[in-house]
Amino acid sequence: MTRNSLRLRLVAGGAVTIVIAIAIAGVVLTLLFERHVERTVAADLDVYLNQLLAGVDINFENRIIVTRPPADPRFADPLSGLYWQISDGHDHLLRSRSLWDAALSLPAADASQTDVHSYEIGGPAGTRLLVAERRVTLTIGGKPVPIRVAVAENLARVSAARAAFANDLVLALGLLGIVLALATSIQVSISLRPLDALRRGVSDIRSGRDKHLSARVPDEVQPLVDEVNALLDAREQDIVRSRNRAADLAHGMKTPLAALAADGDRLRQKGETSIADEISSVIDSMRRHVDRELARARLRGGAHLGNEGATPVGPLALSLIAALSRTAPGTRVNYEMLVTEGVSAPFDRTDLAEVMGNLLENATRYAKSQVRIATTTSPQGMTIAIEDDGPGIAKDQRSAALARGGRLDERAEGTGLGLAIVQDVLDAYGWVLQLNDSDLGGLKVSCFGKMQATGEPLPGSG
Repeated sequence: MTRNSLRLRLVAGGAVTIVIAIAIAGVVLTLLFERHVERTVAADLDVYLNQLLAGVDINFENRIIVTRPPADPRFADPLSGLYWQISDGHDHLLRSRSLWDAALSLPAADASQTDVHSYEIGGPAGTRLLVAERRVTLTIGGKPVPIRVAVAENLARVSAARAAFANDLVLALGLLGIVLALATSIQVSISLRPLDALRRGVSDIRSGRDKHLSARVPDEVQPLVDEVNALLDAREQDIVRSRNRAADLAHGMKTPLAALAADGDRLRQKGETSIADEISSVIDSMRRHVDRELARARLRGGAHLGNEGATPVGPLALSLIAALSRTAPGTRVNYEMLVTEGVSAPFDRTDLAEVMGNLLENATRYAKSQVRIATTTSPQGMTIAIEDDGPGIAKDQRSAALARGGRLDERAEGTGLGLAIVQDVLDAYGWVLQLNDSDLGGLKVSCFGKMQATGEPLPGSG
C-alpha cells in the first residue's frame, strides 16, 4: 500500500480512532473505578463510625469512654492507615492506638452539621486521609456536651487499587485495540471489495472479456457503474460512427482516383509522360492513405474482443499461404509452418489476416526461396514470427521502415504501407512489432502480445 492508498488511509484512520477511543475509555474507566473504590472506602468508614458511636459512653467520672471500639485490628496497629478519634472541643481527646502519638487535624466544627459528612485531610507521615465525621451531643453532668466522632482511612489504598486496575486495564485495552484494528482491517477489505470488482471489470473490458461492468454491486456504487456503462455505450457508438465515416470517405475517394488514373493513362498514350507520371505519383500517394484508412476503419480493437474474438493462427496461416502460393513470387518460395496447434491470437479474423497477410506478402516478395511462420508461447504471452531468407533490412534503417508512411524500396510493387498498417492493427490490440535478423539470413518480423491458448505444434508444410 502506498501513501495514496485508500485502504491505507481507512485503516490508518480507523487505527487512530481506535487509539483515541481506547485512551479516553482508559482514563474514564480509571476515574470511574477510583470513584467506586472511594465510595467503597466511604461506606466502610460509615460502618466503622456507627460501630464507634455505638461504643461511646460516660463513666462515673463524667468522662467520655469507648466501651466497645470497632473490631478491625488495624485500629490497634500503629500508623496502619485506619484511625478513629473522639473529641469534645476542649482538652478531652480519645483516639485509636493506630494514631500513636498523632491526632487528626479536623477542620473547625460547624454547629449546624449533625449528619455524617466526608472530606479529605492531611494525616500522619504526610499521607492523605478520607474522613467520615459525625457531630453528636451527649449529656455529661447534667449538661449537653457536643462531641465530634471521626473515622479516617489512608487514601493510599485507593491509589494502589487505581494503579493496579490501570495496569490490568492497559493490557486488556491493548488486546482490545489489536482485535479492533484487525476487525477494522477486515471491514475495510470487505468494504473495498466492490472497488476491486470494478477494477477487475474494467480490466475485463480492456482485455475484451466483457463489454460492460457488472450490475451486481452495492447501492452506493450502482450510480458509478451505470454512468461508466453509459459512457462505454456512447464510446462504442462514437467508434462505430467514426469507422463508418472513415470507410465511406475512403470508398468515396476510390472512384475519383480511378478516374484520375484513367486520365493519366490517356495522357501517357498521347505522349505526355511527365504529366502522366506526376499524376500517377499523386494517385499512388492518395491510394496509400485511402488503403490505410480502410484498414484502420476495419479495426475493431482488442479492447472490444473477448475470447470469442480470438482467431486460430494455424488455419488462417494455411489459407494465406495457399493464396500466396498461387502468385508469381510465391511459386518459388517454400513455406515452413511451425505454428502451435490450437493456439489462438486475441484478434478478429479480418484484423489478424491483415497483419499476417501483409507480413507474409512482404516476406514472399523479398525471399529467395524460404519463408517461415512460427508461434512461441510463454507465461508472459505469445509471439507470431515471420522470417525469410531475403536481403533483410539494415539495423540503421529499421526505424525508418516502421515510421508512418515509411518505405525503403520505392521500386517494389505495392503501396509500401504494409508495416504501417500492421503497426496500426497491433497498436489497437496492445501488441508490439519488432524487426530482427533471421537465422534464415533475412528479416524476422515478430508480433508479441498476450496469449489466448496453447497446444501442440502443427505439422510443417512446404
